Amino acid sequence: MGFAESAEDDSLPFGLTLLSAGIAVAVVSPILWILLRAGEVGVESSIETLTRPSMVEILVNSVALVTTVTVACVLLGVPLAVLTVETDLPFRRFWTVVLSLPLVVPSYIGAFAFVSAFGPRGALADVLAPLGVESLPQIYGFAGTALVLTLFVYPYVFLTTRSALLSFDGTLIEAARTLNHSRLSAFRHITLPQIAPGVAAGALLVALYTLSDFGTPSIMHYGVFTQAIYVEFNTFGRDTAALLSLELLAVTAVIVALESRIGDAGENYAGGNRTTRTSLGAWKIPALFLCSAVAALALAVPLGVLFMWLVRSGPGYTGGGFAFEWTYGWNSTYVSALAAAVSIFAAVPVAYLAARYRSTLTSLFDRATYVGYATPGIVLGISLVYFGSSYGPTPYRIVPLLVFAYVVRFLPQAVGTTRSSVLQVDAKLTEAARTLGESPGRTFRRVTLPLIAPGVVAGAALVFLTSMKELPATLLLRPTGFETLVTYIWRVQDAGYYGQAAVPALVLVAVSGLSMLVLLKQDGSLVRQEGQKDG
Repeated sequence: MGFAESAEDDSLPFGLTLLSAGIAVAVVSPILWILLRAGEVGVESSIETLTRPSMVEILVNSVALVTTVTVACVLLGVPLAVLTVETDLPFRRFWTVVLSLPLVVPSYIGAFAFVSAFGPRGALADVLAPLGVESLPQIYGFAGTALVLTLFVYPYVFLTTRSALLSFDGTLIEAARTLNHSRLSAFRHITLPQIAPGVAAGALLVALYTLSDFGTPSIMHYGVFTQAIYVEFNTFGRDTAALLSLELLAVTAVIVALESRIGDAGENYAGGNRTTRTSLGAWKIPALFLCSAVAALALAVPLGVLFMWLVRSGPGYTGGGFAFEWTYGWNSTYVSALAAAVSIFAAVPVAYLAARYRSTLTSLFDRATYVGYATPGIVLGISLVYFGSSYGPTPYRIVPLLVFAYVVRFLPQAVGTTRSSVLQVDAKLTEAARTLGESPGRTFRRVTLPLIAPGVVAGAALVFLTSMKELPATLLLRPTGFETLVTYIWRVQDAGYYGQAAVPALVLVAVSGLSMLVLLKQDGSLVRQEGQKDG
């Protein structure tokens, strides 16, 4: 593979451009397949299907859930970010890390941990029964789904808002104070408009996650797009599944468009100068209580339930026919490692071309890789099933198709870290190599590749770790008899044998923890950022 190393040459290298175009087309192709499948239904039949009361209810449920969870995450994440950046909250660095950690718990694991703890026959009900408490508030349905999702995805808003606050010039606030603005007024009129893009970025991640999540609504018995698509597909309603998938993609596009308008509304005043921090005074205790309550619900409850499953025995916690085998862990590792390797081979040419040759075409290829990330896993799985069953020479339940789904879904993680690394390489180094007679390919291998290796490895690690946790695409595309950690967890929770899920669930939490470490390292570490601001 030859890589031209001169950014000054306006002409795009033909081979690299052609390769990047092929990768972009491959990533976008699943959407084309779902469009083809939905187009076979017919306009009148499509309208009739999508306007049925049950289908309208699914749309309303999904929009209501996305709206509620996104608003709740903003209302929770922004104040927590402000507390850890702008105030004299005790142990701010500790709370920064703890309040970020709920991301390490996959939401579907959090969901059945909450069901196990707060459900009708859950652990809390058993504890309160001797005290005369005969029933607990219903954990299932809309309220329970919204609560669980909020607790495990609010860190998206928390982290992006913190990043915006840390890069915001605090002297602007002091200037506003000298003009007789109160702290609250200065925050509302100066800080909030400037950090709006950061808040919007986190809100977008929350909204897309909520819309695409399959496990949590299914466990909580709340009908949304992803659950309905899965049910229709497995009951031979593939026309309806295709139409719902198309409708889900349309809602996703609307969310991305709305975020784009909000995210572009604010101006970014960089500087990061932190002058004085707001004294909480009498609010210090309530602030600590808020942080502690969030940490208890989002970390202590799910981890406590997982460890309880390890030691507790009795009906519903142990069962025959569901023995865990470490082969499942090997299967997860195997397909995730393949996805990471393929993602790197696909990411390097796209990222390099976008970083070194900035043009409308290279930007288009770069942006195309993000289409899969915005495509819900259930839709991606359905589209590949359609392709494999209609055009594939072999059955669609094969490892290569599963790996392809992971690559399409998580390629942006590898592209992003690789592109950032390429941008940090001084072009003079590659120019010097070329003047010494090195070919473009040798220059890339001997100069550029060693320098971008950390970003490439970080991207591969993120793809590997997130592929390990992907649920709906794995359920739809895994070969028959090919059990992974997530499919085993799903099977035993569906059968009610929660205790059998303890080991693989803890393994996935540990894997997610490694993913968080990679993210923190890529961002320079939240703790180190905080220390620099204090300095």
